[in-house]
Amino acid sequence: MQILVVEDDSRISNFLIKGLEEFGYLVTLCKNAEDVLSNYLHVEWDLIILDIMLEGVDGVQLLQTLRYKKVFAPILMLSALNSVQDKVSALDYGADDYLTKPFHFDELLSRIKALTRRQHYQLQELPKAELDFGALHINLEQYKVTLDDTQVELSPREYKLLIYLVENIDKTVGRVQILNAVWGITFDNHTNVVDVYISYLRNKIERNGHKYIYTVKGVGYMFKA
Repeated sequence: MQILVVEDDSRISNFLIKGLEEFGYLVTLCKNAEDVLSNYLHVEWDLIILDIMLEGVDGVQLLQTLRYKKVFAPILMLSALNSVQDKVSALDYGADDYLTKPFHFDELLSRIKALTRRQHYQLQELPKAELDFGALHINLEQYKVTLDDTQVELSPREYKLLIYLVENIDKTVGRVQILNAVWGITFDNHTNVVDVYISYLRNKIERNGHKYIYTVKGVGYMFKA
């Protein structure tokens, strides 16, 4: 398993590399965003561990660039910033999980296993390269969605939400389930982020009279072909 660590604090990077290599992971270290973009953009990483407080181009900017460049490896953000807004912002820009410094190495390992396990299950559950739901077409290899043969531009989070709904086609999924699966951390159960992103997704894939996402009042949402 190949892990890219992007961290400019040598004390933390040495701690991460030593611990991860002891557990058999293959680790590559980059100390800045420029190195990642120049030399490692096209490597098929199993996981990226990315510090937010990088010099120059910071971790959030690098995260946005990676997702724009269609790097869809799971990304775990590390940060000393602990506010809910900091976490929400990072996750909205395409991160899969967020771990606050200082942290126990056992918790880091647990997060890594959860992220890679989730990705493995998703690949198992969606063996087809292409999925068709009437006018809606999803190409899983190209991360491409079209509606009536016109490409739909989705953010990484919107795409992940769509795939999760498709994985559970004809099943009602609750808001907490969606939060855990798509955002990857425990949020306040009263947050409306799921409803907001469902609205974004509906506006993009339910044009021209098409209907795919149904509200199950008091419970959550259901995707129907």
